[in-house]
Amino acid sequence: MYTLSTVDLIIILAYFALMIFLGFYMKNVARRSKDAYLMAGKKLPWYALGLSDASDMFDISGTMLLVSMAFLYGFKSVWIPWMWPVFNQIFLMVFLSRWLRRSNATTGAEWLKTRFGMTDKGVGNSHKVVVAFALILCIGYMAYAFVGVGEFLQIFLPYEGVKDIFPFLSHGEAAFSPGSDAFNAALQVSKHNTAQFYGVAICLIAMLYSIMGGMHGIVLADVIKYSVMIICSLFVGVIAMRHLGSSGVALTSKVPTGWDSPFFGKELGLDWSNILTDAKIKLQQDGYQFFSAIMGMMFFSGVMKSLAGPAPNYDCQKILSTRSPEDASKMSGFISVILMPVRYFMTMGLCVLGILYFKELNLHGAPGATVNFENIMPAVISKYLPVGLIGLVLAGFLGAFMSTFSGTLNAGQAYLVNDIYLKYVNPSAERKKIISMSYLSGIVMVTFGIGLGLLIKDVNMIFNIITAGLYGGFVCANVLKWYWWRFNANGFFYGMLAGIVASAIPPLLSVTGTTNYFDGTRMLYFFPVFLAIQFIACMIGTYSAPPTDKETLLSFYKAVRPWGSWKPVHEMAVAEDPGFKANKNLPVNILNICLGITGQILLMLLPMYLILNKWTGLGIVCALIGVIFIVMKRTWWNRLKDF
Repeated sequence: MYTLSTVDLIIILAYFALMIFLGFYMKNVARRSKDAYLMAGKKLPWYALGLSDASDMFDISGTMLLVSMAFLYGFKSVWIPWMWPVFNQIFLMVFLSRWLRRSNATTGAEWLKTRFGMTDKGVGNSHKVVVAFALILCIGYMAYAFVGVGEFLQIFLPYEGVKDIFPFLSHGEAAFSPGSDAFNAALQVSKHNTAQFYGVAICLIAMLYSIMGGMHGIVLADVIKYSVMIICSLFVGVIAMRHLGSSGVALTSKVPTGWDSPFFGKELGLDWSNILTDAKIKLQQDGYQFFSAIMGMMFFSGVMKSLAGPAPNYDCQKILSTRSPEDASKMSGFISVILMPVRYFMTMGLCVLGILYFKELNLHGAPGATVNFENIMPAVISKYLPVGLIGLVLAGFLGAFMSTFSGTLNAGQAYLVNDIYLKYVNPSAERKKIISMSYLSGIVMVTFGIGLGLLIKDVNMIFNIITAGLYGGFVCANVLKWYWWRFNANGFFYGMLAGIVASAIPPLLSVTGTTNYFDGTRMLYFFPVFLAIQFIACMIGTYSAPPTDKETLLSFYKAVRPWGSWKPVHEMAVAEDPGFKANKNLPVNILNICLGITGQILLMLLPMYLILNKWTGLGIVCALIGVIFIVMKRTWWNRLKDF
């Protein structure tokens, strides 16, 4: 365990004090109206919202996973985030953010009335199922952030002091003799409980400035936090480069052949057998041996998830908060540009230090225990960063936790207030009552998020539940709603309901059986099953009810201008307005998606080549990025107002 210096503690406490001050400072601005509180009045610039969204994504849990992936898979690790899928931001950038923003809705659930109207059969049920899904997803993300910060803090916690102050955290230790297995087991439980105590404390700080400051406070705090993370990433990357240069050791001698190449064949091709047995075991558990096939499955599921549009979380909320549809696209594009190089500069820096000094990190813990590779990041920070920078990095990462937590909290508040309280309980509520309910809804969301986090102890488990489980159950109905005119609210309801139920299958099998379906890539194999179940439910629901009324379909089609199977509605639009033109941008959208995904991968690789001093590869990456930027300036940026 690392003991924080006085300087580090002062930096962290000063950061927390600043966040609380921002919440109170922005309180009066946030209280002006419901839109001011939940969406900052749709007046914030796109680059500020983009920085805020990137800040939400630069979280502790995700970065711990990325560092462990970079350690194990090297440059090939840039492909693994396709499971999330990281390239959904490209689909949003190219066309979906504009389509979504044109609704002028407050939440994803409220958006449904622009697509299905108010009288369509199943509209009420569709609204309820989306709200339920959104709240489940928000609580899941909050639990994910909570679990990650708990694992991260166990390296740095002043455990003994907290144990003395809160003896109930050490309950049971006195009943065992020191040094015994029972005593050590009880000690580990106590340390875990202490980490949870710190996690709860940080959650309460995040809740305070989020609830008080609303979207204004969240975005301002996120911009400050991301500025800190940029500085930290640069320092960490430079420190790693200096250690690598002064060590006199070739990094390739400590990793398998092919580790420093992003290219792969049918199989992964990384053999850790004679280097690190635990790494070999971990790769086998992850299930990436047939890398090409796994990447193909990830890409297919990722494209389907991306075509569905943003899930009803903080990403969706930031898009709806932009000033215009064009700003929504700019915001989504800016996220990849600002996030990928900065995050991977830190990720690769921590990874390189972890490889150089792996034996000194003592990650095995108890004798005979296997390595938890997710602990590489906090272990490297505690041992190889200087005093002051440790405090800054910890402040940044704890701010990242609070950013993810608060952004998700804001989205959950929007659903509770806008889609439950104002819709079903008190539609004519006054402004003060709405703000009070926003405060109460925030407390409710935090309670459930922390409660779930206390029950789940594994970051990878909750990560797979969200990405492969919940997102897998979200896909089919949300793809059809954009691209098929005949799809109606009844089909949406049955498709979403079937998806939510289907996504509960792996957890039930894991609990009742001997196989843990949250390990590695196992959840990927459920995706086609999820898709088939949802599709059947969507078709049954759609054709068991009439089409959406013509007025709603026309209004949606003329406002959003989607491409896809909209011929009957387009004919009605032309009959009403002979000068109306269909959206013919599908080919250029596909081109921009391909260019954008390629550019995103290159932005991840750029800092990896830089830190390892691979100048030829770096030059090629920079040249390709330059070409993509020039082409997309003409094919995307200059055409933002085209449909």
